[in-house]
Amino acid sequence: MRRLLRALIYALTTAIGLLAFLYPVIVSGQAVNTPLLLAFVVGLSFVALLLEVQGDAANAKFVALLGILTAMNAALRFAEVAIPGPGGFSPVFFLIIVTGYVYGGRFGFLLGALTLLISALITGGVGPWLPYQMLTAGWVGLSSPLLRPLARWLRAEGRWAEIVLLASFGLGWGLLYGALLNLSSWAFIVGPGAPMPATLRETLRLYGAFYVTTSLLWDLARGLGNVALMLAFGAPTLRALRRFRKRFNFTYRLQEA
Repeated sequence: MRRLLRALIYALTTAIGLLAFLYPVIVSGQAVNTPLLLAFVVGLSFVALLLEVQGDAANAKFVALLGILTAMNAALRFAEVAIPGPGGFSPVFFLIIVTGYVYGGRFGFLLGALTLLISALITGGVGPWLPYQMLTAGWVGLSSPLLRPLARWLRAEGRWAEIVLLASFGLGWGLLYGALLNLSSWAFIVGPGAPMPATLRETLRLYGAFYVTTSLLWDLARGLGNVALMLAFGAPTLRALRRFRKRFNFTYRLQEA
C-alpha cells in the first residue's frame, strides 16, 4: 500500500507540474497562482518524505542520507550565489543526477526539489519562479534512473562510458531545464490575455525563436558545466555512493525508479 501511495504522490506532483508549465500556453498568457502551486509542491514533497520514513530502519537511513545530501547541495548553491559562475552554470545538478541514478528516481526527485527549496530560503531566492525550479530540478533526479537500462545494455557500468553517458544526460538537462523555466515565464512576458498562436507548429516556432534569443547561451553554460563536473568528479562520486548503498543495505529497493 505504501508503494502505491508513493507512486501516486510522485505521479500527482508531476501531473500538477506539467499543467502549471503548460497553462500559460493553453490559456493565453494567464499565469498560474504561484503561492498555491508552491504550497502543492512543498506539501506533496513532504507527504512523500513522510511515506518514505515510515516502516523499517532502512527508511530512516534514507531520510538521514537525503538530509545530508540536501544540506551539501544547498551549500553548493549558496556558494554559487556568492561567487557566480559563467552563464547559468550551477553545481547542484551534478549531485541530483548521480544520486538519482544510483539510489532511484524517488530519491533524486526529493533531493532536487528540496535542494532548490532550502537554498532559496538561505539565499533569499524565494519568488514566483521557485515552484517551477523545484519541479524541474526534481524531474532531473526522477528521470536519471532511465539511464540504467542503457548503461547495462552498453555494459558501461563502472567504466568510463558510464560517465560519458551521465555527462551527456547532464548536457541535455542543462538545456531542457532552461527551456521549461522559460515556459513558466511566458505568461509574464506575453501579458495576461494576449492572443497565442493558432496552431501548435506556430507556437513551437515562436517559442523556439524566443528560447534561442533569450537563454540558449545561458543554458549551454549550465549544460557544459554539468559535463565538466561529471567528467571531473563522476567516477569517484559513483563509487562512494555505491559503497554507501552497499554498507547500509537499503531494503526498500533503491533500484526502483
